[in-house]
Amino acid sequence: MKCDRCENQAAYTRKYSGEKLCSNCFSNSILRKTAKTISKYNMIQNNELVAVAVSGGKDSLALLNVINQMRSTHNFRIKAITIDEGIPGYRNEALEIVQEFCAKLNVEHKVFSYKELFDLTLDEALDLRGNEKTSSCSICGTLRRRAIDHAANDINADVIATGHNLDDTLQTFVINMLSGDTNKIGWMDPDT
Repeated sequence: MKCDRCENQAAYTRKYSGEKLCSNCFSNSILRKTAKTISKYNMIQNNELVAVAVSGGKDSLALLNVINQMRSTHNFRIKAITIDEGIPGYRNEALEIVQEFCAKLNVEHKVFSYKELFDLTLDEALDLRGNEKTSSCSICGTLRRRAIDHAANDINADVIATGHNLDDTLQTFVINMLSGDTNKIGWMDPDT
């Protein structure tokens, strides 16, 4: 099966369009889609510093790679930030992956921990919750967002970039619908 954009062997079929792409054309299409979205929503201005939140997972590493490629042709700066929840054995491998990837891309990287920011780890925060119905995801999500905001402020960033895929967006949408929290659905557009 050949790529729809060039003569190379296709490596990926985009389900929503049926388009068959080789590895190189697929990567270029992601770069173009990201650039188009950033331009459409006017998300990054000239000479701004972008704090790229990088967890070590594929979505955030892909975002860092794409944003890094874009900065070579656009006038903005980037720094990577990682949040460490303090869960023993959970974040260690991811931190190593992020550090190696940032070094490979020559991107400055800084780690911020819950312990330093809030004087407790996620496990300690869970022990303090008053109601078992409050999920660990809810607590972690709140602390993580606050930590990302602090990290961006600490490095004097103008913009925060986070990597969310369509599955993340749909999951959030369904959770908000099932819980009857329709007000949060309006928050799902890119925030500037």
